[in-house]
Amino acid sequence: MTVFYVGSYTEMITDTFGGKGSGIYTVSLDDTTGKLRCLYATESLNPAYLALSEDKRYLYTITEVESKKEPKVKAFKIYPDFSLSLINEVSIPGSLPCHIACQGKHIFIACYGTGNMLHYNTTNEGALLECNQNFKHSGSSINKVRQEGPHAHQVVIHPNNTTLFVPDLGIDQVKAYQFEQNVLRLNHSQDIQIPAGFGPRHLVFNRNGDLGYVFNELTAEISIIKQNEYQIFRVIDNVKTLPDSFQAIPSASAIRLHPNGQFLYVANRTLNALTIFKIKDSHLELLGYQYGEGTTLREFNISPNGKWLIACFQDSDDTIVYKIKEDGLLHQVFKTKLLVSPVCVAFL
Repeated sequence: MTVFYVGSYTEMITDTFGGKGSGIYTVSLDDTTGKLRCLYATESLNPAYLALSEDKRYLYTITEVESKKEPKVKAFKIYPDFSLSLINEVSIPGSLPCHIACQGKHIFIACYGTGNMLHYNTTNEGALLECNQNFKHSGSSINKVRQEGPHAHQVVIHPNNTTLFVPDLGIDQVKAYQFEQNVLRLNHSQDIQIPAGFGPRHLVFNRNGDLGYVFNELTAEISIIKQNEYQIFRVIDNVKTLPDSFQAIPSASAIRLHPNGQFLYVANRTLNALTIFKIKDSHLELLGYQYGEGTTLREFNISPNGKWLIACFQDSDDTIVYKIKEDGLLHQVFKTKLLVSPVCVAFL
């Protein structure tokens, strides 16, 4: 049995965006059949992204709401039966926090609405301390509706464990930070420029950390980034993820690298499909599309053993389990509506 946690939207953020979930679901996965079972539902407001501590003793989440609703970051203790108990919560000085990452006793949060990146410390018992660093991005780009200002969308800890990258959809940049002696600082020399109007959303690195893949929300293209001789990342190629027949507005949502490093998967909300690539050196070879029986494919994750892919369809309340075949393609084995408005998967 494998256990994971699913975050959900519990209320609407706008008239058309949000959900009606119960909070954080604790879910078991049968490693033989791929069937899911919901063990618990822990109440929390819009826990749209989750992060686990490295020792798997604590879970952290954010409440994705606007500033006027006073967003919080929350710490939960994980018990031996995988249930959760709230330790504490502290305020987030920003709007629409959308991503959270954990490294040791440090928590990092990206706020979409206000375009800032936050740093928190935790105690030995997993409790959160007040925010101790707050970095505000600045700028805009060519899409006057979506890029009128900065929109920090994710915090990625590089494999070297000392560099952090924050894709910012609003300014077409991936901002770089250096983390040394428990202090975070901006490192402008390593900022990554993305083509105008692309809107970088999420980023993954290969195991060595010399090659990365930026998934751009507004074009649904992958920008392949590679380190040069000065250890600076630059875009070397942009790869389409939508079929030629696609006519709707792109809305890229998530990107994951298979644990074996051979396959790359991306999700598109308006396509409601996963696009599958084989990695060949610095290039991507399209393997195919896996269309899901659901609406608004928001997030997905791959089990640590590389055997299963769990996909979350936000607006149709569908969670689908795919078995990952040896060639990287997917085979659907299970589907459930027990997890309402699912938007994030974090494996224990």
